[in-house]
Parts: sequence; C-alpha cells; structure tokens
Amino acid sequence: MFTWVFPSTVTVGVSAELDGGLCVMAMSMEKSDEFKEREIYDYVKLSELPKFIDLNEEVQRLVKTCSWWDLYGVDWLITCTAFGLVGASLLLMKSPSLLFIGLGIFIYGCCQSLFAIRNGHAALHNAMCSSRSWNRFWSFFFSDICGSFHADLGYDIHIKSHHPHTNIVGHGDSSTWKVPFLPAYTYMFVAPLLVPIITIPVVMQGLWGQWTRMARFITLGSVGLYINFYLLMNVSGFTFKGALLATVLSRMVLSIPYIHVNIFQHIGLPMYSMKNRPKKIYQMSNGVLNLPRNPVLDYCFGHSIISCHVEHHLFPQLSDNMCLKIKPIVSKFLRENGLPYHEDTYTNRMFFFLNKYSELMVQAPPITHFVGIQ
Repeated sequence: MFTWVFPSTVTVGVSAELDGGLCVMAMSMEKSDEFKEREIYDYVKLSELPKFIDLNEEVQRLVKTCSWWDLYGVDWLITCTAFGLVGASLLLMKSPSLLFIGLGIFIYGCCQSLFAIRNGHAALHNAMCSSRSWNRFWSFFFSDICGSFHADLGYDIHIKSHHPHTNIVGHGDSSTWKVPFLPAYTYMFVAPLLVPIITIPVVMQGLWGQWTRMARFITLGSVGLYINFYLLMNVSGFTFKGALLATVLSRMVLSIPYIHVNIFQHIGLPMYSMKNRPKKIYQMSNGVLNLPRNPVLDYCFGHSIISCHVEHHLFPQLSDNMCLKIKPIVSKFLRENGLPYHEDTYTNRMFFFLNKYSELMVQAPPITHFVGIQ
C-alpha cells in the first residue's frame, strides 16, 4: 500500500474537444517540480456510450451455437497433451546429456505453468467445465497441488478484487505487482526469477490467521510437492538436491514473462477512482490490453491472459478457446462504437516499461474520474 503526498501548489490546465461522439475533457494538475500528480476527467455522454447488454447478446448467440468441444473440449485436449509432455520431460531429464536435461526442464516448466497458471486461472472463473463443484475441485488441483498457490487466496485477490475493480485505484489497480525500491532492469529481469522461491512464503503470509485455509493449503501443497519430487527422483533419477534444483529451475522458465504480462496489460492504462468509476464496458475497454498470439505464452498462460485479455475481462466465465472465438465480435463492437481496443506487442510494452519505469512502477498513477453526462 502506498502513501500519496500531495503538495499544495496546483496549476490547472483544461482542454476539451467535442466531436459529436464521446466527449472527453482532460484536466492536468501539476503539483511541484519534484512530484507531479494528474487528475483526468472523462466527460462521457451516457446516451452515446454503447451498452454491455448489446455486446453480451451478440456473444451469447455465438456461445449457444457452440458444442461442448468448443466450450471446454479444446482446452481439455491441451491439458491432456501437457500431461503427456510431463512424462516426456521426465524421461529427457533422465538423459546423461545436459542438452536433453535442459530441454526436459524447459518442457517440465512450461507444463507446470500451463497447469498452475492457465488451468488454475480458468478453474477460478468456472471456465474448466459447466459444473461449479468440479471447477472448485480443479482449482484446488491445479493451483494448490500443481502450483503451490492456494486457490482460495487466488479467488480473493483475483475474482473478488481484480476483476470487478479492474484499474480502480486502491483496489484492482495492479499495484501489488509494484516493487518501487528495485531498479528497472533488476525488477524486469532478475526479481521474477525469485517467484518460485517466494511463492509459498507469500501464500503463508496471505493466509495467516485463516487457519483452516492454511491447513488445507499445507496439506494439498505438500501432496503436490511430494508427487513432484517422487517423479523427479524415481523417473528422472535425480537425488533430492538434484530434484530440488530441477523444480526451482523449471518454475523459473516462464517466471519473467509471467511478471511482464501481469504489468503490461493494465499498468500504463487509465486508472479510475472508486468514487467516479466508469460503466463496465468503458472500464474494461480502456483499462485492459491484449498482447499478440504467442506459441508458448498463449498455451502456457492461456489466450484469456495473453491475446484475449480484453475479451476475458468482459466475459470471464468463458474458456480460453471461447475467448478466442468471440475475439472478432468484441473487437468489432468496441471499434464500431468508438471505444478503444488496446493491442500492443510484447517488445513494445517491454521497452515502454523500461523507458518509463519510474512513472509507471514507482510514482502514483494519474487518477481518471469518469463523469457521465445525461
């Protein structure tokens, strides 16, 4: 949690543009040479703002025509393929060749990310299957057992806070990803490698005082680690220390892009005040960004996290494959109704964050106030 200090010297400049469409007035407030804070006011004619219900009707028409294979089957095929690749990676790590061991660790790490991040995320959103009870089961299996992260804690952080309050300052503004005392290159390329090491302590801290949840996590997490070490020691032939090293290295494989993706897709976009928050369709179209499809990240993290993140925030209950199917409908609807549909490349976002690291990751963000005009 950050403490924001507002110097008393304020210079206000106002500019407005009316073009018959959405009306936006920007009010910039410069506080001092040392510290600057801007408050931006979005004045929007509510009569010209497209309704989410209209987009939802278009999407639901498509969803009703889809088979179980489209809704869930494609994603389960990917999951089953990953289980098969786990076996292949264990055999590769059994090889005396360092090249094959390295390849095995890479594949093992990609599969672990697919289970823990992609599937754990989908299960929290009830997107793995139609049954809420089975989604609950799968959330514990993929998050706690495969990912060493407690599903209930993920639900509190992601479902209760991030999604309903996307880019709302002090709630779902992604500020938990900020570590302002770290230099840019350390944060972007070194600190993420510590994620596998600090995950369990972070979970224990988050569950402190919630003893039932903590006991459940310790039990399920221990089962997951036991299975992990058993496979590495009995199939791949590692000693305990070798299995520990292989576990840490495999979970480091995608830890850098994992941190990058989580900051690239929200930070740097408009951040709104809770008091003057926008309508849902305006909030999500302005505050969420899609990255291009990537053959590794799209399958290990999921379309809903990489290339269909806008679609996911608008329709979080849909599976990865369905987010991909509704993408043309969502992009067309937003653009035809004058709303942004943010897209950028991974490389562009990386250099953007490196060049503006202090502004984006250290200083407090500008606050945008949504003002609806009748």
